Amino acid sequence: MNFKLSNLKRLQNLDVLRFLLASIVVFYHVPMLCRNQGLPFFSDAPIFNRGKEAVYMFFVLSGFLIIRLIYLAKQRDVFSIKKFYIRRILRIFPLYYLIVTFGLLFYYVILPFFKIPYENNYNLFEGILLSVFFLPNVFRELYMPGGILEVLWSIGIEEQFYIIIAPLLFFIKKNRVLKTLVILTLVYFVVFHLDVLYYLEKFRLVYFLLFSGGIVAILEEKKKLEFLKTSFVIPLFITVTTLLYFITDVIVFNTVWLNNLIIMVLFSLCIHTLAHNNFGVAIKNKTLNYFGEISYGIYMYHVIVLNAVVFIFLKVDTINIFNDTITILLIYMLTFALTLLIAHFSYTYFETYFLKLKNKFRE
Repeated sequence: MNFKLSNLKRLQNLDVLRFLLASIVVFYHVPMLCRNQGLPFFSDAPIFNRGKEAVYMFFVLSGFLIIRLIYLAKQRDVFSIKKFYIRRILRIFPLYYLIVTFGLLFYYVILPFFKIPYENNYNLFEGILLSVFFLPNVFRELYMPGGILEVLWSIGIEEQFYIIIAPLLFFIKKNRVLKTLVILTLVYFVVFHLDVLYYLEKFRLVYFLLFSGGIVAILEEKKKLEFLKTSFVIPLFITVTTLLYFITDVIVFNTVWLNNLIIMVLFSLCIHTLAHNNFGVAIKNKTLNYFGEISYGIYMYHVIVLNAVVFIFLKVDTINIFNDTITILLIYMLTFALTLLIAHFSYTYFETYFLKLKNKFRE
C-alpha cells in the first residue's frame, strides 16, 4: 500500500493520506480488542468505526497509482509483467510473510507459553496454505484466526488484484485500456452485488474499488478531468465530503450497493484532488510525510503492538490505578508510539533493503 508517484509534490499529500488511513484502522481496532478483554474503551464516534472504509480507500489509492504506472509504461511500450511482479514481490512479500510467520507462532506457541487460552479452530496446514498463497481474506472469513492474521485480508485482496491487472492490461491495446476498465468496473460492480454471488461480498473481493482508482488516474492523464480544476470550490467540496464520510454518519447508507457506489466515486475523486487538483496546497511536514512512507509497516505491526499493550494493561491491573478515560488514552498513546517505533526500525533496517532492489526494476 505504499507505492510512489514520480512527482514528489503530489506524493506529499498522498503520504499524509496513507498515514491518516492507517491511523483510522488503529482507531478501529483498539476498542475492539479492549472490549474483548474487558478493558475500558470508547467507540461511539463514527471515526472509531471506519476501519473497513479506510482500507477501502487504500484500495482505491493502490489502483490509482498502480494502474497509472502500468498505463504510462504501456504508452511508452515498455511495460514488463516480469518487472512489475518483481517490484510487487520485493515491496509486499518480505513484511507480509514476516507477519504471517509471527502470527502463526503467536497463536500456536507464544500464547500457550504464557498460558493464555485461545482456540485455533482450523487445521494449521490449511491456515498456512491460505496465508502463503495470498488468500488471507478467505482465511479470515472462514475461521477468524486472530487479529494479527486477520488484518492481512487486505494484503490478499491487493495481491489478487495484481495477479489480475498485469496480464489484463498487458494484452489490451493501449488505446483501449480506459474503455476496457470502465466496462469491467461497471460489470463487476453489478455482479458483486448479486445475491447469487454473495461470496464475492463475503470474502470482500472489492476489485471495483481498485479499478475505479485506475480509471480516474487514466482520465487525468488524458486531460479529461480539467473541468474539476476550474474552481477551488470543487476540490474543497470533495475533500470536505470525504472528511464528513469518516467523522459522521450523514453519507453512510444501509443499502450495500449504494454505499459502495458512493465510496467508489468519492474516494477516487478525493485521491485525484489530493494528487492533481489541490491548487498548490501541500502538506510539507517531514514527520507526517515520513509516517506516510512507513504506513505499510504501521498497518502490519499495529495489531501485534496492540496485543502487547493490552496484555501489559491486564497484567498490571491498570483498571484500579487509572480512571477509564486515562486508561483509554494511555492505550492509544502506547499503541501509536510503539507501532511507529517498530515501523520505523522495520522500514530502516528491513524493508529498505528490498526497496533498493525494487528500484533496480523500474521501467
